[in-house]
Amino acid sequence: MHRMLLLIICTLLTAGPALAVPTGKTLEFSDNSMGTVVFDGKIHKEAGNSCKDCHQEGVFPKMKQGTVKITMDEIYAGKFCGVCHNGERAFDAKTNCNRCHVKQ
Repeated sequence: MHRMLLLIICTLLTAGPALAVPTGKTLEFSDNSMGTVVFDGKIHKEAGNSCKDCHQEGVFPKMKQGTVKITMDEIYAGKFCGVCHNGERAFDAKTNCNRCHVKQ
């Protein structure tokens, strides 16, 4: 359970195109050398977040696949997933690579 939660939370921590993922569906980012990241909206919802918490101006405005490239440098700078994954609200992306990136 924890491993799946980590994969889902960290999906957004990988470089690649982004898109909204409704509860019950997953999004997989496998085009990176660090390992595949799987994002599942259900885990964020279970953590008490709503879609609007992230899908807003300044975090993840409405996106379509292939229109936004997310990099780790941006996340480390507090953009995209880094808004929450900064070690205060959620685990720090800088020191928890393997919580999201899983080599298969």
